[in-house]
Amino acid sequence: MKPAPRHSHDSNPAAAVRDGALAAELATLVPLGEVISEGGRLRDACSDATESRGLRGATAALVLPGSAAEVAAVMAWCYERDVPIFTRGGGTGLAGGAVPDGGIVLSLEGMHAIRAVDPGQWRMEAEAGVRTARVQRVARENGLLFPPDPGAGEQSTLGGNIATNAGGPHAFKYGVTGSWVTGLEVVLPPGDVVTIGGPVRKDVAGFDLLHLMTGSEGTLGVITAAWLRLVPAPEAQTIVVGFYDDVESGCSAVADVMGSGLQPAVLEYLDAGALAASIGSFPFAAPGDPAFAVIAEVDGSAAEVEAAATEVVAAMSAAAVGDALRLSGRRDARSLWGWRDGVSIAVNAQRGGKVSEDIVVPVDRLADAIRGTLAIGERHGLPACSWGHAGDGNIHASFLIEPGNGDELARAERAAGETFDLAIELGGSISGEHGIGSLKTGWVEPALGPALVRAQGEIKRTFDPKLLLNPGKKVPIAGPRDAGATESGPGGGRAGVR
Repeated sequence: MKPAPRHSHDSNPAAAVRDGALAAELATLVPLGEVISEGGRLRDACSDATESRGLRGATAALVLPGSAAEVAAVMAWCYERDVPIFTRGGGTGLAGGAVPDGGIVLSLEGMHAIRAVDPGQWRMEAEAGVRTARVQRVARENGLLFPPDPGAGEQSTLGGNIATNAGGPHAFKYGVTGSWVTGLEVVLPPGDVVTIGGPVRKDVAGFDLLHLMTGSEGTLGVITAAWLRLVPAPEAQTIVVGFYDDVESGCSAVADVMGSGLQPAVLEYLDAGALAASIGSFPFAAPGDPAFAVIAEVDGSAAEVEAAATEVVAAMSAAAVGDALRLSGRRDARSLWGWRDGVSIAVNAQRGGKVSEDIVVPVDRLADAIRGTLAIGERHGLPACSWGHAGDGNIHASFLIEPGNGDELARAERAAGETFDLAIELGGSISGEHGIGSLKTGWVEPALGPALVRAQGEIKRTFDPKLLLNPGKKVPIAGPRDAGATESGPGGGRAGVR
């Protein structure tokens, strides 16, 4: 497994964050928010969804600002004192991107206002701490659609989704989160509040900083609010599910749907292992022991959906075990997607734990990547399976482990590393939607090449010359770290240092 670059220790910002007056001094900067320096909430801020993999950090304080001005004041304070800032959204990340390594954690959860909704102009302005599901509900209440649907909708936040450019099943038709962002309010070092874009659909007045900031994982600035583009909600939707005897037949069905000229909103897959773990709770009739499943959803006007669904059923039935199953109505859709959302939990329950990573490959190499994941698991003596966004070639590869089994965890981490190598070999990339965080920095150079890594390092230094924003994440570049943190991550290394 390629190790991620370690942080440098050229400076010692620890004195500022070890000062007993830290919380009191920071509290004067956030009168609308709060500062927490001990207890359960501080401990919770030291981990994200990677904690089961042994990734836990340490921090001196959790700061919850209530406005962009307060974020700017905290950044200015930290920048003056060389204190690292680890920005946090909902804590649902799967790459260690929000796990601190000293310094302070800056949580945007207190900034959860929807500043404006303009149904007539198909737009919304919302703060970074608004939960994903709330953005979607407010859009629906106004007859509109905000399509991005990454997992953990009730916990993940808008700012975190933008920071990772999160995807989801509906990204096949509608694109990832960044496709729906027209403007950002961002706090840049050393403490400037700036607006990039806004409530406009076109803006070429400067460099495309909007898309540069999107997906930057808190390493260039702190996103505090966003202007979102919405569209009218579709009149109807239909879901089609096909079951197959093997990977080849299932991937052939995916190719047939894409080759038909149709544009489904969703095109998903589950392999045999993922199905074995979850088929018992499938809410509709299914053949016994299927080896592969494909899920397609079409939406639009009632007439468009009827015509498209007929063609999708035909395309997916050609190689299927029996005819593809057609589901209509919101109740069926809720049941199906409720089941699909639970697949990760069902897989995890098989042995009590798992190491999962997302990779992305060209769609025509999807079958190779699925088979490759199983072969990697077999080499490491671990059950393996995958599921994901077939139309995007986005695979969630999982290696099942027993909780507390250090040897299995180590083997699973090595297996995860080999999936990154596999993705690169197949012409893909090491992350389709979860981001790089601290877990994947060791594969950034093999994925991008040294020239692009150098370019990204220069961009990082331009925005963050002291390298204090989310150090050790996204960009494999050395940066300062608070020497006072003591808790260890996997393998005895500090959180964020792999």
